[in-house]
Amino acid sequence: MVPGAKRTSTCAPMTVFCDFDGPILDVSERYYQTYLLALADVQADCHAQGTALPIHQLDKQQFWHMKQNRVPDLEIAMRSGLPAEYFDAFLQRVTHIVNQPALLHRDTLQPGVRWALSLLHAQGAQLFLVTLRCQQQAEQILQSYGLARLFTDIRGTHDKDAAYHNQAEQKNALLMQVMADYGISPNAHAWMIGDTEADVLAGQANHIRTIAVTSGIRSQTYLNRFQPTRIHHDLLSAAHYLVYQTEAFPVLVG
Repeated sequence: MVPGAKRTSTCAPMTVFCDFDGPILDVSERYYQTYLLALADVQADCHAQGTALPIHQLDKQQFWHMKQNRVPDLEIAMRSGLPAEYFDAFLQRVTHIVNQPALLHRDTLQPGVRWALSLLHAQGAQLFLVTLRCQQQAEQILQSYGLARLFTDIRGTHDKDAAYHNQAEQKNALLMQVMADYGISPNAHAWMIGDTEADVLAGQANHIRTIAVTSGIRSQTYLNRFQPTRIHHDLLSAAHYLVYQTEAFPVLVG
């Protein structure tokens, strides 16, 4: 145990609602490969029609920095040298391929996730996965990593495009439904952990405390705008805080 730290009391079980993409899965490579393939497809279509289309591919660091600061896909396309008349074709291609099996295998488990979830589970926390990813997809992935057993429930959507579009209203409704189904009322021992504004806003709308993690698709600077209860680097540092709470600073990067 960290010197001076205090283990969270076991007399009041903790409830943790956790997002999937970002806190648990690293989706950066899938999103980057989707961007590259969509650009290449548009360029190939133009070439087939006898039109040369010189483009500038962003490297992964440039691309992910833009995604983390919520730069629109249209602006990313523009900065890649894509003329405006090809924006629609590019966006349609991105939406069409981002959830294809050939790209989904690019997702990887974030470092420390097994330890983080096992730590919370061992301390008696009720763990709920609340994701805009397709529920069946999330269940299969967690089962493949041997992590599904740690969750009280896994809740997702039946819309394959919901996770990419990341609508706060959808996440709010999903969280509200899970809380209602399990009779969970807002309390000091309930937390929502996620990597986007949708997670923070959903937690706030349902009157529970929020932890934003910067290991996903939003930067610390962007997340600060939404005033989460705390900000941590990843799920492991968030789990350590929840189990070994020492102080109640409103925001801390750990």
